[in-house]
Order: sequence, then structure tokens, then C-alpha cells
Amino acid sequence: MSTSPIASSLHRATLDALRHHAPFSAMDEADGLWLVARLGVSYAAQGALLLEAGDTPPTHLHIVKQGTVAGVTADGQTVLQLAAGEMFPLGALLAGRGAANHYRAETDCFTYQLAAADFHALLARSAAFHDFCTRRIASLLEESQREVQAEYALAQDDKQRFSRPLDSLIRRDPVVATPDTPLREALARMLGARVGSVVAVDATGRPVGILTLKDVLARVTLAETPLDTPLSTVMTPTPATLDADAPVADALVRMARQGIHHVPLVRSGKLVGVVSEKDIFALRRLSVENITTALAHVDDPARLPGLARDIGDLAHSLLAQGMDAENLTAIISGLNDRLTQRLIALESGRDSALAGVDWCWLALGSEGRMEQTLATDQDNALIFRSASSEQQAGLRAFALRVNTWLDACGFPLCKGGIMASNPQWCLSAADWQHQFADWIEHGSPEALLHASIFFDFRALAGDAALAPDLRAWLNRSARANPRFLHQMAGNALRNRPPLGVMRDFVLSDDAAHPHTLDLKLNGAMPFVDAARIFALAAGIPQTGTAKRLREAAHALHIPESELDDWNRAFHFIQLLRLRHQHDQLRHGQAPDNHVDPDALAPLDRRILKEALRQARKVQARLAMDYGL
Repeated sequence: MSTSPIASSLHRATLDALRHHAPFSAMDEADGLWLVARLGVSYAAQGALLLEAGDTPPTHLHIVKQGTVAGVTADGQTVLQLAAGEMFPLGALLAGRGAANHYRAETDCFTYQLAAADFHALLARSAAFHDFCTRRIASLLEESQREVQAEYALAQDDKQRFSRPLDSLIRRDPVVATPDTPLREALARMLGARVGSVVAVDATGRPVGILTLKDVLARVTLAETPLDTPLSTVMTPTPATLDADAPVADALVRMARQGIHHVPLVRSGKLVGVVSEKDIFALRRLSVENITTALAHVDDPARLPGLARDIGDLAHSLLAQGMDAENLTAIISGLNDRLTQRLIALESGRDSALAGVDWCWLALGSEGRMEQTLATDQDNALIFRSASSEQQAGLRAFALRVNTWLDACGFPLCKGGIMASNPQWCLSAADWQHQFADWIEHGSPEALLHASIFFDFRALAGDAALAPDLRAWLNRSARANPRFLHQMAGNALRNRPPLGVMRDFVLSDDAAHPHTLDLKLNGAMPFVDAARIFALAAGIPQTGTAKRLREAAHALHIPESELDDWNRAFHFIQLLRLRHQHDQLRHGQAPDNHVDPDALAPLDRRILKEALRQARKVQARLAMDYGL
């Protein structure tokens, strides 16, 4: 059948318009032209009924061309809001059943229609269309991930990398000696520390010379210099130094101009460290293994803030490689665990007051769930078997040092005081049971708030057996008190996903963050809160949101496809938080969770809307289970 030039031109224009939206952007051109040749167009005034719920399978697929369409339940509740490029009723057409919702024009709108028979024919001929229709949110996420990879791969972050201060590269104390130290002893110190230089300092700690492995080859080995020769004889005198706060780029320039590979760093003229060319270019080779190895060898808490920055840099690299949010947040949390564990080991190891006390450091909140992003404060606590008043004071003093160092590493002190150094949260196992029992029994707003933080605990360091014992007790107690779970569910349902009726999203009018969504509070938390309640009801020991949902699915008879969509939606919101926070950090801003949806790419905006719809579905399940 031939096509007139005018019809062909119209088809091409229609396809070009549809290509701004998924799945049409991924379809082969031949399939796209096949589709548009079979589309009809219809106008509907605001308030008009486009499709009625019922038992009869729909006759057409509708694609919104212009305007907004609302999906409305039988009792008048708006549960969907569809904009340009979105389709309805996909589920009904795929299943051959009637539409579950009424669809009304929220504004004056135009829609395309595709006959049901043509819809099924297109499913058979276009893999991209079939994939989207059967795996809608998964397909959208994969397309978004490809765009993220492209964005980060093109990002030039050398400026940021080389503008960071040199002291952020210091991993250990410098190897030092006096000028009259015998070579044998100086070289032994280098070997013992496994470093490539030794710095000669005077009595005030000022560097007066340096000897590197390259110097050793030329001035000691080949020159056959006796090992009892003083260091001053072979060292490079008055070495080129830089202030510890100078940018990394300055060291590169100094090395290039003077043909050196090590630069001593000073503060107020005194030696504080040495940076090598290897240290600088290791910035390009960040890996989980490199960071964990560096953490294992840290012997001074002052070196940990630099490694905390490395963890953030690694997160950027993993984003660029297209890592999904579940694994990325697990890696960030895992590395933050290692950092905290090393800090705890350093501080507890030098404190004799802790001798004879069985204690366990508990991670709470997002850290307890292993869902940390790049903007997170501290939530932690201590549990011990038994301790005298003096030993308890020692535990709190130790915890205060850890809390203070974590603050220096970029984990701000909790404004609500939920930290192990707070006497209120440094308790014996018996006292923790009493505290949890009090919250479960009374179910006050304050108790429910505390439960949302403390019930996500897990062991991080110390006597790990204390945590699972408390978890088993908590699960038994919560399941035995259905009233408390009902109260938790009611409290969780007060935080509704911010989907609008007249526009896509309900935005904040807060003066501090106007025209934004709080992706943590209003995006991630509906999933987190529901998963916590499901886990308590099913007696599941997991603390992570996705794992809680997966393990509760069988007990709660949740369909696998529905569960997968919930987890995909949750992890997209987590990924959006990470990307937003990283962009803020790159621009020197404090990271937060407040996103302006109008600033998002069209695809991300569309997926966010779909993710918040899934949050509504999770809450609908919670409401059904608890009769709310």
C-alpha cells in the first residue's frame, strides 16, 4: 500500500514527537512508523471520561499526546496522573481484563489511540515495546542508567581531584630520622614502614633533608657507601616542601619542574607528612580493595578524614560505571563500616577502662539498614552485658571520641543526640529490652519515632552476639503486640508520597527548600517504614529495606512482580539521592535530599513519578493488612 507524501510527512512528525518518550525512543524506525500509521487522535475537554472501569477488556491503547489524564478509583481517589508520552491501560490490555480505574481528562487534552489488535501486533514485532510494556519500571530504569553512565563518563573531574588539599592524601605518619642517624637505621625504618622515603628533621621537627629509594640506588648501593655513614652525607639537603593545605596540583607542578617524586608537607614549618607521585596518581585508581587496604593500615584517626573523601570519590566512579543503587549504597555503607570499625579499634585499643566489659557498637537508622548515601549524620548506640558505673563512664568517654572523629570524617553529630556517647543510648542488654518494651507498650508519637530509628540496629563492632540476641527478643515482643504494629502502620501512612492532583508533584513551600521534594522523607521512607513493619510482623531479622521486602514477600503472599517493582522504585529514589548529593558536593554545596523535579531530565522525572506511584502501592498494601 503506497503512502502519500503528506501522510508520510505527518507520520514522520508524529514519530519525532513520540521519540521524546520511552519506549518510543528505543524502538526501531520501521516499528515506529508502523505504529504511527495506525494511530488515531482524539480530543477530550477537562473532566471528560476517557475510559471507564469495568469487566470488559478495553478496545484501545491510549497514549497521552498533550495535557494530563488522571486515573481515578471507584471511590473517587486519584491514584495515577499521566502526562505526555504515557500510556493507559497497559495492565488491562496485557491481561485481557477490564480497566481497574476510571481515566478522566484532568486538563483539556489530546490522546492517540491504537486498536487492541494492533497493540498486540506491535508487542510481537517490537522487542523494545514489548520489554517496556511487560517490565515498565525496569525498562525505564535501564534507560535512565544508560543516560547516567553517559553523563558521568563525560564529566571532567580532574579539576576537583587536583584541587583537593595535599593533606587529604596523607595515610600515615612520615618516616623521620635525625641528620646523624646511621644509614642502616634509616633504611630499616623505611623498610619497616614500607615507604619510599625518609625525611631528616631538626630538633624542632623542621625537614632539613630527604632520602628516597631512587637516591639509595645511586648514592648508597652503586657508590658502595658504608651503612654506618650518617644520613646527612647522602640525603638531599633543604628539600622542596609544600604547605599541607596546598592543592594537589601544586605538588604535581613542583615534581615536574624539579624532577622529584616525593614532597614533604609542612604546617607552620614542621613536617606533617610526605606525598609521593604514586599517592597522587592513586587518585585515579580508587577501588574498594585499595581503600580497605588503606583503612587496615591506618594507625592514626587523623588519617581517616582523607579516606572518607576517597569513599565519596569512589562513589562517583561507580556511578559512572553504571552501578545500581542497591549495590552502590551497600558498598558505601560497607566502606563506612570499615572506616568506623577501624576508628573504634584504634580508640578502644588504647583505653584500659574498657577491659573486662562485653560491649557492642550498634549502627542505627540508614547505617543500620546499610542504605547510606552521601548526606548522612550519625545514628549509633552501645549495648553491654554488665558494667560498673566507672566502666559505663569509660564506655561513654570512648564513644565520645569515636563520635567526634566520625564528625571530622564527614558524618555530622546527630542533632537529636542519638549517639553512643549519650547516656540515654549506652545501655545494658536488659535496659535495652526494657526501653524497647516501653516503646512497644505505649506506642506514643515519640515511641514510634524512636522505633523507626532504633529498630533498624545491627552490630558493627565489639561483641556481635549482643545484637542478634536483642533482635530475637524484639521480634518476639513486636509480634506479640499487634496493636503496636497497627500504630506503626498508621504512623507510616501519614507520610504520603507527594503526587499531585492538578500537577505531577506536591512541592514544598518551606522557605529553606522551596519548590522541592524531600527524596528521603517523602520518597524513600514510605518503602523503609513499610518494610520495617512487614519484617517485624513476619519475625525477619534483616534490617535492609530490599531484603526485608524480599524475605517478607513469601510470608505476606506478595506477587514477585509487584515486589520487584517496589524494590526497583525504592532503588531509583536512592540513586537519584546519590546523584543529587554528588552534584552538590562537586559544586561545593552541602549535600541534602531536596530535589526540584522541574530540574530533572524528562526521563528521570517520569521515573520518579512512577516510583512514587509504587510507594503508594506499598502503602495501599500496608493499609489493607492493618485495616487502615
